[in-house]
Amino acid sequence: MTRVIDMRCRPAFLHDFFGATPGSTANEAARWLNRRVGTRGDDEHYARSRTQEGFLAEVREAGLDKAVVVGRHTPGQHLPIELIHRIVSGHDSLLGIAGVDPQLQGHAAVDDAERAIRELGLAGIDIEPGFGVPARHPDDPAYFPIYEVCARLGVPVFLMSGPTTPDPRFNDPAGLARVAQAFPTLPIVCYHGYWPNVAQAVGVAFRYENIHLVPDMYLFVAGSQPYVEAANGFLADQLLFGSSYPFRPIRQSIDDFLRLGFREAVLDKLLYANAARLFGLD
Repeated sequence: MTRVIDMRCRPAFLHDFFGATPGSTANEAARWLNRRVGTRGDDEHYARSRTQEGFLAEVREAGLDKAVVVGRHTPGQHLPIELIHRIVSGHDSLLGIAGVDPQLQGHAAVDDAERAIRELGLAGIDIEPGFGVPARHPDDPAYFPIYEVCARLGVPVFLMSGPTTPDPRFNDPAGLARVAQAFPTLPIVCYHGYWPNVAQAVGVAFRYENIHLVPDMYLFVAGSQPYVEAANGFLADQLLFGSSYPFRPIRQSIDDFLRLGFREAVLDKLLYANAARLFGLD
């Protein structure tokens, strides 16, 4: 049986942005995004995950070993650490990532990051430099205290990227190089894989083995073939699967992933083993 850790999987009830409220403008946007990234069938397939029980059923029926529930802390959306902890606590199939924003929080972001890992048992820290006000690049000094605490605690740092970055100039992987150089033992995980700047992201990951890419839903749209080509070679230990649920069905995403042309020899790494290594599960 295929082992799968879904690196980006959130329940609809988490926020209106994910489709929490039927008939709302935000729910229509969630349905639109589902269609945009190739969801087949019902574009409101995530309705069952408007409850915790429904979300757990989605995870179970998709055959996931683990689903990673990601928090956020940006001026536009705050998914508090305590909320992520409540969702994942007591469920072996769920892992939680805490979101912090040192621009908004100052040193409290470092304190929150440490508390999330040490006291609440969450599995990593999410930051979103390009979504800040003002927008910044990942090598901005404001974020170095977060990298330092993650490196010291031995957990990955997660960076948001991709085409929804408000100013596309900040969807640029170049700044990752300085971070990877400064923190060579820190796993740096890039959600959305900096799509559509795929070649640039793959190039930086080629140079720095501590950079990992999770293209998630953008793996299934035009321009993503270089991810596949790279994962069949040098990037086999640095690319990871994510469905980006609720914006794409979990099971459909797994099935589509298996048809993208990845070599049989690397599939277990991409779907499970790379993530398990990052989280210290094996």
